[in-house]
This record gives sequence, C-alpha cells and structure tokens, in this order.
Amino acid sequence: MSDKKIAVKVDHVSKFFKLPTEATQSLRTSLVNRFKGIKGYKEQHVLKDISFEVEEGDFFGIVGRNGSGKSTLLKIISQIYVPEKGSVTVNGKLVSFIELGVGFNPELTGRENVYMNGAMLGFSPKEIDEMYDDIVEFAELSEFMNQKLKNYSSGMQVRLAFSVAIKAQGDILILDEVLAVGDEAFQRKCNDYFMERKKSGKTTILVTHDMSAVKKYCNKAVLIEYGLVKALGNPENVANQYSFDNTAPLHHDNSEEGQTVEAKEEDVYVENFNLQLLTPNRISPADEIRFQIDFDVLEDIDTYVALSLTDIDRNIWIYNDNSMDEMMSGKGHKTVFYTCSLPTVNDLKLKLEVTVRDEDGRMLAFSDATQTPIILINRDDIAQDDKSARDSATGLIQRNGNWKMED
Repeated sequence: MSDKKIAVKVDHVSKFFKLPTEATQSLRTSLVNRFKGIKGYKEQHVLKDISFEVEEGDFFGIVGRNGSGKSTLLKIISQIYVPEKGSVTVNGKLVSFIELGVGFNPELTGRENVYMNGAMLGFSPKEIDEMYDDIVEFAELSEFMNQKLKNYSSGMQVRLAFSVAIKAQGDILILDEVLAVGDEAFQRKCNDYFMERKKSGKTTILVTHDMSAVKKYCNKAVLIEYGLVKALGNPENVANQYSFDNTAPLHHDNSEEGQTVEAKEEDVYVENFNLQLLTPNRISPADEIRFQIDFDVLEDIDTYVALSLTDIDRNIWIYNDNSMDEMMSGKGHKTVFYTCSLPTVNDLKLKLEVTVRDEDGRMLAFSDATQTPIILINRDDIAQDDKSARDSATGLIQRNGNWKMED
C-alpha cells in the first residue's frame, strides 16, 4: 500500500443521459404510450461503475476514444455533473480547464476576465492579485490586458484562458485536450511547465488523445472504453493498449429500447508475444543491440515486426525500423532476431518497443511495460580531463566537424 494521500477517489461512478426518441403533441398518444410502457426517451449509459484513485503528486492520464465517457467523467470530478450512482471525493482545491474560454466575457478586458474567471474557480481577489503577474507573463499578453477580449485573436484568448488555469494555485489541476494550445513556441513553453509540474509533485489529471504525452508526463493512466475501465495503471501499458485498440474498427451493438453500446470481444490474431534482449543493458556506441521476439499467429495472414528505440529523457524516437520487406506469411509460431548499432550517438538512455503488425499496418501485439528493455549507451572513449570532448558529448550525436581559424 502507498503512503501517499488520496487526492481524487472515483468510487463506482455511473452516469446516464435521457435522450428523447420522439415528440408528440397529442395527449391521447402520450397516455397510450405511458400505458404501453413507452417512455419517449432512451437511456444512454455513458459511465458504468468506474473506480480508480489519484494519489497526491500523480500526473494521471485519462485516455479513450471519442464518446468513451472521458469528458463526462471529468465534469463529474469537477462537480459539474452529478453521477446516478457512486461518488467522487476530492481532497484539496480543484482547478478545471475542461473547455477553452468557458467563463470569459468578450465585453470585458483581459484583466477583468482574469479576476472574474479566478473568482469562478473559487479564489479570493487577494489570491488572484498574487497570481496575476504570473498569469500575464505566461500568456505573454502584458500589452493587451486592458483591451477587451473581443479584440483578441483566438490564439490570444486561448493563451489567456490556459494561463489562468495552469497558474491558478490549486491543489489539483484538471486539463482536457489542451496539448495543442497556441503556436509552436507557446507549446514548448507549456511542455516546460508540465515537466516542472511533474517534478514538483503537484497533482494533475490530463485527458488527451496524444499517447506520446501520456508516456512523457504521466506516472499512471486509465483507459476508458464504452464507459468501462479497460486498462489501469502503468502509462506505457495503457497508451499501448489505446494505440492497439485504435488499429481495430469500432463494433457497436445497436439495440432499440434503453440501449447501451457494448464492446464486442475483439478478434485476436497474435498470442504469446515475448521479447528478449540478447545483449547487455549497458553498452557503448560501438556495441551491437540484439534481441529476439517470439509469437504465435492464429490466422492465415501476413505479418511484420516494427521497432523503435526511444530516448527516455528527450522522449523522441532515436531509431526506427521494420521488416516490411520481409513479410511473414501464414499462421503458426514465429521467431525473429534483429541486430543493429548506433555508433554515432553520445550517452543515451533508451527503451526498446516492438510491435507485430499486419500488412495494413494494424497493430496485432506489442511489448508491454514488463517487456520493454532499458538500454544505457555510455561512451567509454573520452578521457576525464578532456573538457572539450566531454562538453561536446552532451549533444545527441558525436561531433564530426572541423574547425578552421583565420586571423
């Protein structure tokens, strides 16, 4: 058991909405329908017995396809909706950024909107005074705060709204689909903020479709599908499961009365996937990386293997490859060996991720967190007293240039 306190507890939460099926102006028809048990609406069950806990300091990801119930869940946590069953317990002041610009008035100035929105989030004028400079600085709108919001560009409005949310000094921050906010420079600024927030131990709940963000920021995650928890825990596993599911088409069971959409059991084409690193976890750039994978193909299909070596610190792909040019045919047990090297890199901390795919690129199996080897590449050819070489080795690629000096 963890010694951390619980920041948010979602306990057996269920939620449905009543959707009208037909409208009638006739009293007679209404009475007949009532006697026949025809309600005139159907119940759309959006969340079904959802349970999980977010501990203090977690950067918790919530992922799922459109319509899976993610946003409804956030609105319940934010106390905008009330669940039909279950409960949500929040320990601390919660700041929600669920929809861009909600609570902003175009007829007020940027400054007035900051104070109004801060008040809606539950902060006193004194507390907003203390946050104001940080909000304006992060939004980069100091010259425009006395102008009316209706004169702002859409990008400026987004930056202001986002800055109010993330700079508000709450205990728990909820963000829904906000990783595409602003231009490239502002996104880099947001990335730096998220990394700082992750290190600071502040609680954050993030809803996103960006699986690289889940792997980069989150220490825990949950996958919601058809209103149910499908995967919970390690963000690598949850993100890979989401990516895996997105390669398959959605299946719906369209019943009539009071229906709920249920997930049908997905087709399984590959089983018993196993990844084994055959070389040491700690190597030099001159050394080979070699691994073996085994799996069983259950159907008569063509398959290939794809791999990526990801820099854990930078969260970027360093090396990708695939066996598309050597497709494997038919069902049965498959064994694949692979060898590569990265002779021109400096020190790196890599994770090896491998997938099995069909001829259309659809993911059939993947290496989960228990089968994701960590590989440390360390240069052993630099002398301790070679200051220039050690400084240049802080880059990704080994230096290979030449200097020419002219007086």
